[in-house]
Amino acid sequence: MLKDVREKRQSIIDACLRMNQLGINQGTSGNISLRHEAGMLITPTSVPYEAMRPEQIVYMALDGSFDAAQRPSSEWRFHLDILKARPEVNAVVHTHPPFATILAIMGLEIPPVHYMIAVAGGDTIRCAPYATYGTQDLSTHALKALEDRSACLLAHHGMIAIGPSLSKAMWLAVEVETLARQYHGCLQIGTPPLLSKTEINNVLSRIAGYGPASE
Repeated sequence: MLKDVREKRQSIIDACLRMNQLGINQGTSGNISLRHEAGMLITPTSVPYEAMRPEQIVYMALDGSFDAAQRPSSEWRFHLDILKARPEVNAVVHTHPPFATILAIMGLEIPPVHYMIAVAGGDTIRCAPYATYGTQDLSTHALKALEDRSACLLAHHGMIAIGPSLSKAMWLAVEVETLARQYHGCLQIGTPPLLSKTEINNVLSRIAGYGPASE
């Protein structure tokens, strides 16, 4: 069990480093959580990923309690609320990728410009209304935007991707940034044609299990 916990903690650190390597995050602005027993493991606040150690990953119970000697990410509320509301979700990735954040600043959702929009669970990737970071309001908005979806944008902020495993959530975060970059590029040319809801539903029926295998 101790080995399992340490491996989970290390996997969070590895994913944080990977976010920056992939260019979907800068500095320590992103945060990651993993379901663990009757709670979650989440990145600490304001610790550089390169210096982060497994024992610094914070365990938080589902009632929001944690060791007073540790400081979880300031965004712990929406991580906790997502895991409580979505029992099929085991990982939450929050990041500030450039193109997704550009769209989020403009308050734009990502429409069905490409069939891969379906990997997020529907025909759009919604943009949640703005609320101050770390607040219950932000968590409430995020949960609403994530209804029947596995990703959303956060206005004037960034993006959330969720999944049954950390590898799935990370993969989805990269896919959402790719879609955001494509949509942003289309907007430089004009108004892009969109796929129909019927076609996205057709893709949804075929795309189950797409992406990396869950651990």
